[in-house]
Amino acid sequence: MSVTVRSAQVTGLDARLISVEVDISPGLHLFSIVGLADKEVQESRERIAAAIKNIGALAPHKKSQRVIVNLAPADIKKEGPAFDLAIALGYLLASNQIRFDPAGKVFLGELGLDGALRPVPGVLASAMATKDAGMTEIIVPAGNGHEAALVAGIAVYEARTITEVCDHLAGRKEITATARPDISSFTTPDYPIDFKDIHGQVRAKRALEIAAAGGHHVLLEGPPGAGKTILASALPSILPPLAEDEMFEVTKIYSIASMLAQDARPFVAHRPFRNPHHTSSHTAVIGGGTYPRPGEATLAHRGVLFMDEFPEFDRRVIESLRQPLEARTVTIARTAGTATFPAHFMLVASQNPCPCGNFGNPVRDCVCAPGAVTKYKKKISGPIMDRIDLYVETPQIAYEKLAGGEDEEPSASVRARVTAARDIQRRRLTGTGLTTNAEMGLREIKAHIRIRESLKPMLKLAHERYQLSARAYHRLLKTARTIADLAGSTDIEAPHLAEALQYRPKQEL
Repeated sequence: MSVTVRSAQVTGLDARLISVEVDISPGLHLFSIVGLADKEVQESRERIAAAIKNIGALAPHKKSQRVIVNLAPADIKKEGPAFDLAIALGYLLASNQIRFDPAGKVFLGELGLDGALRPVPGVLASAMATKDAGMTEIIVPAGNGHEAALVAGIAVYEARTITEVCDHLAGRKEITATARPDISSFTTPDYPIDFKDIHGQVRAKRALEIAAAGGHHVLLEGPPGAGKTILASALPSILPPLAEDEMFEVTKIYSIASMLAQDARPFVAHRPFRNPHHTSSHTAVIGGGTYPRPGEATLAHRGVLFMDEFPEFDRRVIESLRQPLEARTVTIARTAGTATFPAHFMLVASQNPCPCGNFGNPVRDCVCAPGAVTKYKKKISGPIMDRIDLYVETPQIAYEKLAGGEDEEPSASVRARVTAARDIQRRRLTGTGLTTNAEMGLREIKAHIRIRESLKPMLKLAHERYQLSARAYHRLLKTARTIADLAGSTDIEAPHLAEALQYRPKQEL
C-alpha cells in the first residue's frame, strides 16, 4: 500500500512543501529513504522505528516487509530531522495502524526514541509555505506552535508526542488549535543604553542621528575608552521600530538560525544589534557552509552590525562586506547550490587611530613603530572606505563632561526626529520599493536630489579637494539629503552640504 503525507524543507530563507511517499510491500526486509536525503534524514529510520515501537505500534522491522520512503521532489536536498513525524505517520497510515485523511495537512517534528516530539528550526517559513500552497493545517511540536501561528489563515496544532498526534487525527482526543499571537502587544524593549547617559561626544551622537535617519554606514575612530562601543550600542535606541512586514522578515531569519525563544512570544519585535568578535571567520560573518546558512550580516538585517576593532578583522572578512554594503544582499555560491540572503543593515565600525591607540593624542605619546600607523590604516581598503558615509572622530572625553551631573538629550527625543525624517523619505520614495536615502540608486538620486546652481561651485571644490570617486560623490549627496530631511527642508542648503562634507574620511584630504 502506498500513501502520501506532506512535510516541508527550508532552503535558504524559504521553505518548500515536500511529499513524503511511503510504500509498503511484501519481500525481504528493507527500510529505505530515497529522494536526495542527507545523513540526518537517513538516521531517522532508527529514531522512527524505536518511537513507533515504544508507543505500542508495530515498527517497520518485519522480516517480510519492504518499506520505501520517497521524499519528493527528488532534486531538492533534504536535511534535518523535521521529516521524522511525517515519515512515521506515513508508515502508520500505509500499514493500516491509523486512519486519517492527509489532505491539506503538513507535519513537522523531530522524534525522540520514546515518541516525544522535539522543536525544529524554520517553522515560520514552513508555515508560510503551507499557506501559500493552499494547505489548511500544520501540526508541529510543542514549542513551535506560537511561531507557526503567526501566519494567519491556517490552523496550527502543537503536540508533545506522536501519540497525541495520532489521537488527534483519529478523532479520539482533538488538540486545541493554537491562537495567533497579538503582534500589537509586542513592544520595543527597554534599551540598556540611552543617549542621555552618554556625556560628551556631541559630534558623534549627531553623526549617529544622521546615520539612523538615512540608514547610512558609520566609522568611529578614537583612542581606547573614548566611548565608541557605548555609542554604537546606543544606536538601536534611536532607530524607529520595525514595521510589521520587517518583523516577519527578521523573525523568519532567526527562526531558520534556531535563535527564537520557544515561548508565547517567539517574535523579533525590535531591530537586531549584532556584535561579532574580530576573530570571527568569514563564514560566521558573511554566511556560508556546504549548505549555505545566514551569517552575522544577515542576522543584522533591518538592524545594526557593529564591528569593533574593525582593522583587526581578517582581511577576507572586511573585503567580503563590499557586496552587502552596496547591494544589501549576500549571495553565496556552493557546489550544493546558490543562496541569496538579505543583508540590509547599518554598519557601525570602530577603530583606534593606530595599534597602540594614542596617535594624535595630546596627552599620551604614540609608541608605534615608524610606518605602523600607515600599515594599520591600510587594513581598511579604499573600496570599503568608499562605501562608508560618515567618518567620525571620537576624542577623549574631558573630565568636566564626565563629572557633569545633568543628563543629555534622551534617545526618545532623537528617535522622534529620526522617525519624522524617515517618514519624509518613505513618502518621497513611494513606488520605488525603497524606504531610506541610503538605499537610493542613480535613478532615484537623479529624480529626488537636486542641487541649486549656487551650490555647484562648492560641490566642485569638494570633489577636487577630496578627490571623490563617483560612489563617494553620490553618497555625499545622499548624506546631505538626510541632513536636510532632519531639518525639515525641502531643498539641500549650503549648511546641509557643508555638514555632510565634514564626515568624509581624512584620507580624502
